[in-house]
Formats: sequence, structure tokens, C-alpha cells
Amino acid sequence: MYARKLQEVLGGQFGEISVMMQYLFQGWNCRVEGKYKDLLFDIGTEEIAHVEMLATMIARLLDGTPADVQEQAVKQNPVVGAILGGMNSQHIIVSGLGAMPADAEGYPWNAKYIIASGNLLADFRANLNAESQGRLQVTRLYEMTDDRGVKDMLFFLIARDTYHQNMWIAAIKELEEQLGDIVVPTTFPRALEKQQVAYTLFNFSAGEESAAGRWAHGPSMDSRGMFNYVPNPPAYGGPTSLIPAPPNVFDTPPLPPAGPPPNQGPPPPAGQQPQSKKK
Repeated sequence: MYARKLQEVLGGQFGEISVMMQYLFQGWNCRVEGKYKDLLFDIGTEEIAHVEMLATMIARLLDGTPADVQEQAVKQNPVVGAILGGMNSQHIIVSGLGAMPADAEGYPWNAKYIIASGNLLADFRANLNAESQGRLQVTRLYEMTDDRGVKDMLFFLIARDTYHQNMWIAAIKELEEQLGDIVVPTTFPRALEKQQVAYTLFNFSAGEESAAGRWAHGPSMDSRGMFNYVPNPPAYGGPTSLIPAPPNVFDTPPLPPAGPPPNQGPPPPAGQQPQSKKK
């Protein structure tokens, strides 16, 4: 059962396979030679080792698990059988008591999990989020076991995630100072923005508690504007309408008018001519 749980931090959205692939692809896509590219390869290569650690631990946790363990457990004790029902049957059927590139539910690892945009500031912020989510999940897994060896491995991974979060924060701050801006992308002309809404918080909720935040008043975080709060934002436009689609699209045809036309009575019965209103 715990082997199945560890699959999440191996092959889940924020697992070690994800950060490994994310850092390596960011490094391969980096067009600036120097310390940032080298850093990405340093950490990406380290994450390969983390993948190996988890894969090995999952395989060791599965050692001695016979294929009929669930069947025997159900016969002896239905409660134990229900608990063991949490075991991933693919660990026996598919991987032969080994780890898989999948999450805790058996969903295969997906390359859509990774971010490698070519923009270092955007990518480093994504990396900080990945390490934050990863450390959170590992600490939750730490609370789910009493196994001393498993805890020791998790201690190591948690410590490395502590460093990686600090590292990405340092790299982000350094980039922001070098670029002189914090908004991604930093090179897009600010003059092309609608400046009147670039630093405004609109109150679209029932309460106004959000107005008390730092994001609603004072200088903006990029030092290029002033935060402001609009309690009752006006509508900038009216109702929308669309022209009819061309016939070959076969969209919904126009609906007939509801009820009889104005100033007219109901249609006469079939075969009967309408009577003249004149006397």
C-alpha cells in the first residue's frame, strides 16, 4: 500500500520525474550560456538520482508480496482484505513488483506536467512552485509511515526540496534585479497595455475583505504604478450579439416568434377563410 502512495511523488504531476524532465528540458532549451543553464543541468541531473531512489524504494516495499496476498487476506480477514485493496494491482500484473512511471492511481506520467517556456524568469517561478508542491506531498507521506528506512529517505528528499526552494527564490530575485522588472515577459512594451487597468483590483465578490490586502493600495510590486481598489466596478460593454453563421455551418436555425403577431388573432381553422372585420 505504501509503495502505491510513493508512486505519487515519483510519477505524479509534482513528482520527481516531472522536475527531472522540467529542469533538463529547460536546460536544453536555454539560449543563454552560463550559470543559469549550468544550474538547470546540475539540479536536473540530481533529480535523476531522486527518481532512482524512489523507484528502488518502491521495489523494496513490494518485495515478498505474493500475487495471491489479497485473495488470502480476504479469506482470513475481510477487514484486512479491504485494507489491502489499496494495493496497486499493476505492481504485480504490469511491473512485476517494480515501480512505474505513474501516479498513485496508476495514471501514466504525462509530459504535459512539465514547463519549459524558454523564458527563464517564468520557468524559475514554475520550478519554485514544483518544489513547493513536491515538498508538501513528501511531508504528508512522511506522516503516513512508521518505517525507519523509508523515513530516512524522505528526510533526505525533504532537505533537498528545502534547498531547491531557497535556490529558486535566489535565482528569481537575481533575475528580477538584472532585468529591472518582475512582470513576465519583461521585454513587452508597457505602452501597449491598457494602463488604466494594469494595477486595479476589481471587487467581483460579495464581500470587500480583499481590499485590506497589500495588493489593493500603495506602490505596485514592480514600482511602475499604484495599486487601487474599485468596490463597484462598472460594466465596460453592453450585451453581446453575433451575426448568423453561414448556412454550411449548420448551426441552430432562427427560432420562430413566440405566440401570434401583434394586433392579430389566432389563425383560422384549416379550410376556413378569415372573416372581414368590416360590417
